[in-house]
Amino acid sequence: MASTHAIKARIKGVESIRQITKSMKLVAASKLRRVQEARGSLVTMAEKSRRALEDVCRGAKPDNPFLTPRAEKKRVCFVLFVGNRGLCGVYNSAVLKFAEELLNRCAEEHFLVICGSWGQDLIEGTGVNVRRRFSELNDMPSARDAEELTEYLKQLYLSGEADEIVMVYQKYHTVMRQKPEALVLFPITVEAGGEKHGAEEYIYEPDKESVLEALVELYVSSNVFSVMLDARTGEHAARMTSMNSAAESSEEMLEQLRLELNHARQAAITTEISEIVGGAQALGK
Repeated sequence: MASTHAIKARIKGVESIRQITKSMKLVAASKLRRVQEARGSLVTMAEKSRRALEDVCRGAKPDNPFLTPRAEKKRVCFVLFVGNRGLCGVYNSAVLKFAEELLNRCAEEHFLVICGSWGQDLIEGTGVNVRRRFSELNDMPSARDAEELTEYLKQLYLSGEADEIVMVYQKYHTVMRQKPEALVLFPITVEAGGEKHGAEEYIYEPDKESVLEALVELYVSSNVFSVMLDARTGEHAARMTSMNSAAESSEEMLEQLRLELNHARQAAITTEISEIVGGAQALGK
């Protein structure tokens, strides 16, 4: 059995870990609430922009480079969203494994654009072509962060450096569940037929082309921002859950250590009593 001094040292170390994990859990919970508020309204706007875009494109072939698929797909850009740091369970490793499966199935030439600062050496060590890394993204993404990424991806597609752009991220479902998904950003696919979401006829001001261009810009920016917020929401949720589990494990370990400390104290007292009794008997003889 370990000495009482060693057990007390372990208890002190576990208490420090418990305090750190509880603090990290509270910080993650605070960030999660703030990102959830922003994400809720933006997801709705992204869906509304898609519906409006489908209505404008319905019945006519859209004349927009982002809506026109390339005749031949040669290069694919995968935009991988990872966390800014670890200590969030399997969040980062799950999306990285999902991305590796996509890359292995991709027959065309491909490269990566990384959003997030986690795992730089790990990702580059796989030998994948990393074109650019947006590692300065905030834990609370802003519209400016999304705008910088959006403009870069638009230039990649318009310049012909990429014939398809796919965003790979952890989609947030609940605090306990995030699932890796892939969303094709470019070319934009809209339904060619089906029931209209609004009126049968529209009056466009100033003209249909200008409205279509504005809707495409709104759809692209809102989807990039929505995915960015989705990824950050999942990261904060995973970290909060992971730190909560770590804090609970620390509590269980402390209980075991305290019980072990009591046993050690009882054994020490028993030993001292036995020594005193033995000494008294020896003096009596």
